[in-house]
Amino acid sequence: MSLLVVGSIALDSVETPFGIKEDVLGGSASFFSTAASFFTPVQMVAVVGEDFPKAHLDFLRARGVDTDGVSHEKGRTFRWKGRYTWQLNEAETLDTQLNVFQSFSPQLSERHRDAQYVMLGNIHPDLQSSVVDQVKSPRIVAADTMNFWINRTRPELLKTLKRVDLLFVNDAEARQISGEHNIIRAARGILGMGPQRIVIKRGEHGALLVEKDHLFACPAMPLADVFDPTGAGDAFAGGFMGTLATAGGSLDTSVLRRAMVMGSVMASFTVEKFSLERLHEISRADIHQRFSEFKRLTHFDDLPVLDA
Repeated sequence: MSLLVVGSIALDSVETPFGIKEDVLGGSASFFSTAASFFTPVQMVAVVGEDFPKAHLDFLRARGVDTDGVSHEKGRTFRWKGRYTWQLNEAETLDTQLNVFQSFSPQLSERHRDAQYVMLGNIHPDLQSSVVDQVKSPRIVAADTMNFWINRTRPELLKTLKRVDLLFVNDAEARQISGEHNIIRAARGILGMGPQRIVIKRGEHGALLVEKDHLFACPAMPLADVFDPTGAGDAFAGGFMGTLATAGGSLDTSVLRRAMVMGSVMASFTVEKFSLERLHEISRADIHQRFSEFKRLTHFDDLPVLDA
């Protein structure tokens, strides 16, 4: 099944307690596409500048990502610089240079318009809606957003939410959109805005899938080495959507739960090194092994009812 992502490609400079990396591959579309490519072919629509290293595109193509929709514009590539403390929960943004991304206006080819699964990366809600206008008959349209868009473009975001089937947000964003502090009430409030499903990414505390009549909580993998959380949420979404795309359109509870675990698997690999370095190294066998570790981590036998 065809999977399309529209989002950002960036050159990131990241500082954590474990080191500093300059001008490494980043952006929502990069992390999403790489993670999803382990499950299904991916089409990418994004923009880069004249300074973007060819080696990064070669890597994506080697992973089976179709980069024909990546436009090359005059100017510099979108750049982001951030720093993490020992908590590793949230980055402090030190610098953002939109550069060519500032005028990004996604135009889909005829082939992209036929995509069955669409991921709207973290871009302006009006751009997300323009992508929905262009695709023909997708089975699932998923979207991500962030506090900047929630604060600055709320009316546009609410219009977009009416047109998506699935929303990926973190717990703070869910509270911000809904106005509810309790995370379950927040999720259900967002369901009333349009999406049929919401996935709340909770970092080291895992992720929560909320539907009208179904909840599923997936833990994060306990890891000995966590170096860089950048892009983990996008890698989660890539694993999730890649799994759905291989399921032939089924949205059964078992498929959604498997997608949640696969999302957590891909996020867990991503944080083990900087940027996409860890995803350069792993194989499908590594993914299957970690999926099995998740099963052992969460499995337990039914217990008898305790005596009063």
